[in-house]
Amino acid sequence: MNRIILYIATILVMFQLDIAPAAAQTRSYTGTVTVKALRMEREENILHVDLDLIFNEMKIKSAHGMDIIPQLVTPERTYNLPKVSFKGRDEYLSHERKLALIGYNPQVDTDKAYVVEKVTKKKNGVLNYRYSLPYEAWMADAALDVQYDECGCGDTELMRVERLLNPIPPVEEYIVTPYLVYIQPPKEEIKRREIVAECFLDFVVNQTVIRPDYMNNPKELAKIHDMIDDLKNDASVTVNRLDITGYASPEGSYAGNQRLSEGRSRALANYLASQYDFPHNIYHIFFGGENWAGLTKAVQAGHMEYKNEILDILEYTSSSEDRKVKLKQLAGGIPYRTMLRTIYPSLRVAICKVDYNVKNFDVEEAKAVIGTSPQNLSLNEMFHVANTYEYGSREFVDVFETAVRIFPKDEIANLNAAVAAIAREDLAQAEHYLNRITPEGYPAEYNNVMGVLALLQGNYEKAETYLQTAAARGLEVAKQNLEELAKKKANAIEIKKRIDNKINY
Repeated sequence: MNRIILYIATILVMFQLDIAPAAAQTRSYTGTVTVKALRMEREENILHVDLDLIFNEMKIKSAHGMDIIPQLVTPERTYNLPKVSFKGRDEYLSHERKLALIGYNPQVDTDKAYVVEKVTKKKNGVLNYRYSLPYEAWMADAALDVQYDECGCGDTELMRVERLLNPIPPVEEYIVTPYLVYIQPPKEEIKRREIVAECFLDFVVNQTVIRPDYMNNPKELAKIHDMIDDLKNDASVTVNRLDITGYASPEGSYAGNQRLSEGRSRALANYLASQYDFPHNIYHIFFGGENWAGLTKAVQAGHMEYKNEILDILEYTSSSEDRKVKLKQLAGGIPYRTMLRTIYPSLRVAICKVDYNVKNFDVEEAKAVIGTSPQNLSLNEMFHVANTYEYGSREFVDVFETAVRIFPKDEIANLNAAVAAIAREDLAQAEHYLNRITPEGYPAEYNNVMGVLALLQGNYEKAETYLQTAAARGLEVAKQNLEELAKKKANAIEIKKRIDNKINY
């Protein structure tokens, strides 16, 4: 049986009924009765209350009675348990007549007494009060009181309540204070950046000269213009080189496709040279040839029929010409014709990549730039911007979230963003950032934030492992977090004891 003990008295709690001299004339009995609380115990879904009533020369006057009523009491409610009722000779006879008149039914009478006893002679000894009732959640915080109606007359001056057992205040959950540190990224002496734009240009048949107004060219060329114009209009940027690569879709002959890729690369370079005043030596032309990589990527991303068979051909057939033959023969050429129509046009692409440098900024400049062009800042500059704000403030945290957005693969950016996420109590996002980090050989700060995350998630064993590693590497805040862990574990034990055992007293 799953026994959950609410209370077992180690010190006997007893109250002796002594009526004040002024009330002695109306008291219903002589002698004494002592109430001793033994236990309040939960076994599965049943609550047991055990009391002993100890009598010493107690005698009830003939026309009177005395009731003892155990009670479960919380600030919100009082629940009476069945009473123990002692009656003198005449009062007991009146009680029996009343039961006969009303047709007493113990199945429906909610005011049924635990025992009704006629006391006409001096009573000594012990009455064992043993009562069980269905357990309800509110009872976990109930005190055990006993009410006495000392004359059986309902006179409030002779009715009183005594506390037998006091509940211990509920155990409050300990709120961990995490101790976190951010890593200052190294300074970039030269802030080198690159940006890429793809365009799908339309050419007149058998020509490799770009006509800006032809078919869809205005929209595609605008992609490159927007990219380059933004850089040229930024005084903090110096463009170093433009790499232009042209690709052909892999139908037709290899030689023809190589010619097309070269022509498209040169055409785009010539067009840009006519639009901008960059030195000619910053243009670098590359011929991508047949765009097999693009075809593989497009098939992988799609849901076309014979997808797996196409991918096998692309992966395991090394010869370009053999691939073409196998693709045309697959399923009577149906998948191939579908790809010609839906995928191949997007493989005829020209890519322009711009390599550029960005000037270094002081803190005040960086604080202005982060709101308009955060990509122009280094992680180190962002770190200094963050530290112009109050530690842990919304502005402070926002800087680290901006940093990881601009540098999503940088491990320091992800670690600092994880710390910021924990600071705003977003544990799921913190875990997302930390999963991007390769833990091998990483500094103590990584072990510390991993330990804090595990602690806040309730994984105390994992938390201890990480925090001990960080502390062993000399990180002081890890030692503070270990102290927080010890407090949380102790608190969790008390809460579990409270939940599992419901110890109230």
